[in-house]
Amino acid sequence: MGTLELPPPQARRILQLARTDRAAARDAMAEHGLAAQAALICETPVQRRADLLALAPDPDRLIPALPPAELCFTVLAVGLEDASWMLAHATPDQMTACVDLDAWNRDLPDRRKLGAWLSAFADAGDETLLQAAAAVDLEAWVLHLMDRVQVELKPSGDDDWEPPAGGQTIDGVFYVIARQPTDDLEDLLALLRVLFQEDYWFYFRLLQGVIWELPTETEEWALRWRTGRLEDLGFPQASEAMAIYAYLSPAACSALPEQPLVRDLIDWPAPVWMPSFPAAAAAEYALFQAFAELPEEERRSYLLEFLSLANRAAVADDLPLGEAATLPTALTKVALFASLGLVHLMREHGEKGADLLRRMSQQRLFQIGFNLERAAGRVEGPRLPEETDEEDEPSEADASDEGAFS
Repeated sequence: MGTLELPPPQARRILQLARTDRAAARDAMAEHGLAAQAALICETPVQRRADLLALAPDPDRLIPALPPAELCFTVLAVGLEDASWMLAHATPDQMTACVDLDAWNRDLPDRRKLGAWLSAFADAGDETLLQAAAAVDLEAWVLHLMDRVQVELKPSGDDDWEPPAGGQTIDGVFYVIARQPTDDLEDLLALLRVLFQEDYWFYFRLLQGVIWELPTETEEWALRWRTGRLEDLGFPQASEAMAIYAYLSPAACSALPEQPLVRDLIDWPAPVWMPSFPAAAAAEYALFQAFAELPEEERRSYLLEFLSLANRAAVADDLPLGEAATLPTALTKVALFASLGLVHLMREHGEKGADLLRRMSQQRLFQIGFNLERAAGRVEGPRLPEETDEEDEPSEADASDEGAFS
């Protein structure tokens, strides 16, 4: 982890310089390496990131270097209608993450949002549109088309067949008819044209899917693919995430495991930027104070675990995963309840915070803190899983080998 190469004041200096001398601002941005530029972008409030990106000397290298969720936050802050120039430099993985995080409403694709992303990809040009078509699941595109058009297939050998009223076609075989008279289908026809020219098999399967596939089955497959990808990003399924609110008896809230928790120290790029967390004794939360007691080479695994737990909280609380405000909200909640649990155990057993962190998962600390507050009547929780009195075996999300999102 380490400290940032570019602190926030650097961003302010460059942005202020750009008001009077954009060439000098570009030179100031170019003084820093690619990793430092990415750090600068991610440490800047999302509303100002586009201004910095516009000053980047090499956006086709810088934008792919951004964590996928951070690009999603940035695009949404700018507005999809104005973000096509950023999406033109995005990687397929970033496109997939953007749609997975923003264009869903709980367990179903959000057709309106998916349409907005489609328009943005189309505005970015044919190459970007083709990449986006492959990056987003076929099932999601089928559901989007089902919502917007009817598709009719010209019968073979029927010379008397007449095209449907209002039907539009790319190839004279498939005809699409808008469900809403005010929908000109401009973005959709752009997608179909590019697919017809560059990936006919995808084009054929897409339109055949609109004709023949059942919406419910298509939704199930789309959800299955998205769920797997979100788990790879550190987001568990909702049923698993709700375990953070499991009931603990008063005795369980004070119990310590006999053996230290074994953590895997696997490190991998997270889908969000990993900033420098408060790690000073004067930090607001006891959890951060305990982080400060850890050796620096040991601290990163605990920060990954902390971010992973925030992912779980975001899913359990049904927070919008594509919004930049979700990460601070989830992190604050996790820090609060885990700190309450940590302070309780420190008082009960007279141990240091860092020693307790080594003995139990931060999810357990969160559960203890939440149950204490719930018992005191200061919080109300969701419907809770059955009582758990023993320290659970750590799942992959409890260990530090999971990534983290906002």
